[in-house]
Amino acid sequence: MTFRQLTLLCFAALLLSPCNSFGQETAEKRSGNMDELWGDRVTKLRAENAERGQLFDEGNYAMFIHWGLYSQLGNKVDEKTYYGIGEWIMNKRMADIPIARYKKLAGTFNPVKFDANEIARIAKDAGMKYIVITAKHHDGFAMYHSKACDFNIVDSTPWNKDPMKELAKACRDAGLGFGFYYSHNQDWTFPGGGGGPGVDEEGNRATFDDYFEKKCLPQVREITTEYGPIEIVWFDTPGKMPKHYVEKLVEVVHENQPHAMVSGRAGHGLGDYQTLGDMEVPRENIEGMWESVDTTNDSWAYAWYDQYWKSPREILKRLLACVGRGGTYMLNIGPRGDGTVPERAVKTLEMSGEWIRRYPQVVYAADASPWEHALPWGDVTRRGNTLYLCVFEWPMSGKLYLPNLKNEIESVELLNAPQSEPVTSTRQGNAVVLTLPPRAPEKLVSVVELKLVGEPDVDPTWAIDPSIETELLVEFADVNNAKKEEKRWMEKFGEWKGIVHAHDWKADSKASWTIDVLEAGEYNVDLTYAGEGRLVWKVAIEGGEAIQNQQNSSHNYQTFPIGWINFPEAGRYTMGVNCIEGEVETASLKAIHFTPAY
Repeated sequence: MTFRQLTLLCFAALLLSPCNSFGQETAEKRSGNMDELWGDRVTKLRAENAERGQLFDEGNYAMFIHWGLYSQLGNKVDEKTYYGIGEWIMNKRMADIPIARYKKLAGTFNPVKFDANEIARIAKDAGMKYIVITAKHHDGFAMYHSKACDFNIVDSTPWNKDPMKELAKACRDAGLGFGFYYSHNQDWTFPGGGGGPGVDEEGNRATFDDYFEKKCLPQVREITTEYGPIEIVWFDTPGKMPKHYVEKLVEVVHENQPHAMVSGRAGHGLGDYQTLGDMEVPRENIEGMWESVDTTNDSWAYAWYDQYWKSPREILKRLLACVGRGGTYMLNIGPRGDGTVPERAVKTLEMSGEWIRRYPQVVYAADASPWEHALPWGDVTRRGNTLYLCVFEWPMSGKLYLPNLKNEIESVELLNAPQSEPVTSTRQGNAVVLTLPPRAPEKLVSVVELKLVGEPDVDPTWAIDPSIETELLVEFADVNNAKKEEKRWMEKFGEWKGIVHAHDWKADSKASWTIDVLEAGEYNVDLTYAGEGRLVWKVAIEGGEAIQNQQNSSHNYQTFPIGWINFPEAGRYTMGVNCIEGEVETASLKAIHFTPAY
């Protein structure tokens, strides 16, 4: 029995207990103090009560912190701003700061405003269940009192404090888990480290083994023995690091911290779970234990210019997408050099955290959506036979479509809504249709609780929503005589973007989707693509109407209109897309969009 199944069984027992009065509570009263009612009864998520991996598996939401010597620079060196991720500022791809000069920065690093209790409060108010912070990043500077190397925050700075001691205690006091990020391969300042100098201070040749034995392995022993219980050791960028080194590090972590998890970026498949690419939120369900790592703006470490903050709505959208795909979301903050957290980051985390406190059951110990992907109006998480429909786009028609849901409905409730506005359900062909009130009860995301008779039984085939735009990504298409693969690029250095696209087109190439049309009628068709020059695209219903149009191209995946197409009746169709004229070989297709024409 998994942690999650055990938790659900215990929760069910609580509900059946004679002394339980949840059944007599009104919806309004239940929502009035959700933190008290749901807190520990949803799942035992306080760190001291958690089993190995439980905070990761059931908490589903965590705080990442990138804070180091680089933070005081904030991406500005010699009055020049370098745009990109701040923790790489020393590297030759950014400011290319010589080692000796970079080490002198430690003499001015004095984060007197660092407040471990405040950071723990921010994480807790945000709804996060543990914190992972940089013990040592690629620059080699240890943010704790390391005995293995004097290039650390206690021995090299005027502050002369170990913030990790304070933060570990603050997390324990707040009931949060605590863990360390450790760059095990790259070390740009220690002889023999990945990307570091090839000779020591005496001019002797240094090897990776020198770095590993003198610094890396001793430091991993330090962070796993001197800071109390640790939930995660988050290794990063293994590169071509030989397997036996990684095996030794994982062995040390598990020996010293039997309850700790090792991140998937340890390398060689030796982590305890999978870590996706930076800023990557998956579009379809992923099996097993995994996490997505993201950041509140564009840079992981503090960058003075970076004010592009994710809104509370965007944070919730990405969090629920990760939970809905079956994973965990770890969201980063980058404190300033003085130790304070940017106020706008705090505000957006607090606002999204207020929503989570009202709907903890939607996030914690929740499982993946049975649709296996987002729906046009939002996303879905699950606890047993109960689905939580997280509605981001409130339908103007008043109808919310649940395609290919085969179960009978036991009950349906719009949470935090007046009882005078009940939700009703009907069946329309293969879809369940919920009739909603005209206005959404929540500004950010409204939640419909749908209790099913039996385990969810859903056909995950994509369906065209009759009232909201439906985007079908190439990721879900069958592509013939062209290449379908992931494409990732940086907008700024280290700011990753990514799509799955169909490219290397030829005159007879095709992308096709199997779809269910819930209501017959006219639909406007758009395509999102990149390429060169004017391209002619053809969109066709197999055995039915075909349309085509010429539009210009873009380099950054703009959306262009193609025209209207008619589905004569509800049912299952195959849609095909071809690029038929122009510089066809340059075409890169991301998605097709359907919007009801009227």
